[in-house]
Amino acid sequence: MLDNYNLTMLTDFYEITMANGYFHSDVRDYEACFDMFFRRVPDQGGYAIMAGLEQVIEYLKNLHFTEEDIEYLRSKGIFSEEFLDYLRDFKFTCDVWAVPEGTPIFPHEPIITVTGPLIQAQFVETFILLTINHQSLVATKASRVVRAAQGRPVMEFGSRRAQGASGAIYGARAAYIGGCAGTACAIADRDYGVAALGTMAHSWVQTFDSEYEAFKEYARIYPDNAVLLIDTYNVLKSGLPNAIKVFKEMKPAKMGVRIDSGDISYLTKKTREILDANGLEDCAIVVSNSLDEWLIRDIILEGAKVNSFGVGERLITAKSEPVFGGVYKLAAIERNGVMIPKMKISENVEKITNPGFKKVYRFFDNETGKVMGDLIALHDEEAPTRDGVEIFDPNAIWKRKRLTNFTVKELMVKVFDKGECVYESPDLESIRSYCMEQIETLWSEMLRFENPQTYYVDLSKKLWNMKHELLSKYNELPADK
Repeated sequence: MLDNYNLTMLTDFYEITMANGYFHSDVRDYEACFDMFFRRVPDQGGYAIMAGLEQVIEYLKNLHFTEEDIEYLRSKGIFSEEFLDYLRDFKFTCDVWAVPEGTPIFPHEPIITVTGPLIQAQFVETFILLTINHQSLVATKASRVVRAAQGRPVMEFGSRRAQGASGAIYGARAAYIGGCAGTACAIADRDYGVAALGTMAHSWVQTFDSEYEAFKEYARIYPDNAVLLIDTYNVLKSGLPNAIKVFKEMKPAKMGVRIDSGDISYLTKKTREILDANGLEDCAIVVSNSLDEWLIRDIILEGAKVNSFGVGERLITAKSEPVFGGVYKLAAIERNGVMIPKMKISENVEKITNPGFKKVYRFFDNETGKVMGDLIALHDEEAPTRDGVEIFDPNAIWKRKRLTNFTVKELMVKVFDKGECVYESPDLESIRSYCMEQIETLWSEMLRFENPQTYYVDLSKKLWNMKHELLSKYNELPADK
């Protein structure tokens, strides 16, 4: 499993040059606070799904530099021996907070916060981003695909089109969190318990002298689950008649046919009609062939007769928008026990960061159980609990909402305390179930594929004031000559 490798050096080289620079400067002993967040939901969706935290935890637990790493860095000729000695004794001692896997997440709110020695908190940026960005992207896409299927099981079939081994393995894990019923990736079943599914390829059918013989042999070997691929030659003229003949002769306990090409809507409707006419009402129809949420939605609207879907390349690569876009930004520096807020300024409003050491609260309507909005607050702010709390859009402060009859929940949990892991990752089945439960708390208007309702992620008044005080301060700086 990839977790067994030392991935400390899986980092952008500038993380090491900055670490060396910090080490040899006056800021060496500073404490820092970094936030990971994302700016926009992929596919213009209404929500994203948090995934990948378990792999981040394993990375942080095993963070250390080997002698091989030290020798490599020495060979670059730019790092001092004092710094290399520091890396040789490197130990992660930061505090980490994170949103649990399976939680719906929204733009601009912290989903991971790291506080601790500046060199350490900066160094972990690359791995946190690559892990959370990848798995959250695939989990989010899977959630969309599964919703489009309207209760029909979706199998993740993308291993052969994934971007590398880790893309296949962790993609299968993330797809399961997002709601897929299983995967074609056997190692994901072995290592994570994601049910491995799949039957035959066209090559199986082509290997035998006849399609009928190929189907009969498969049903003989797998009498408890005979799912036959019927589109190798001709679905309605060859594949389906041969499958029906085998089903009637062999009487497998569970039977199905899979169609991987052609006009899915037409072929499934005709296949269902012919199966039922032959008394095979229990025979399932499985379809695949470059599916995504849009195609699945459309063929269901067209009346396709499908029991389950196999979705491959467009899920495992999130083909329609294959970048999640999470970022990792400095939010505060602590000097002499005082936390000094930091923020990035940009002419692009979307890229202006929220300063300070923060937490996130989520409000739930007590009558419906549905989400009402999120509030980003400073870490020392208590959760607002009394009726009449007013939240507002930080970019359009005239848009205000008064909350009553609600329950409030702090989203992030503490994962590391001074470098020691204090969080036990749930098993994958629990994460998946939790994700399904949390999706049910979202309003239907947020689940639309086109123009979903924008979810409120607001700033506390104290945080908003801090942000605008800093904006004013930076605006007063002399212009560059």
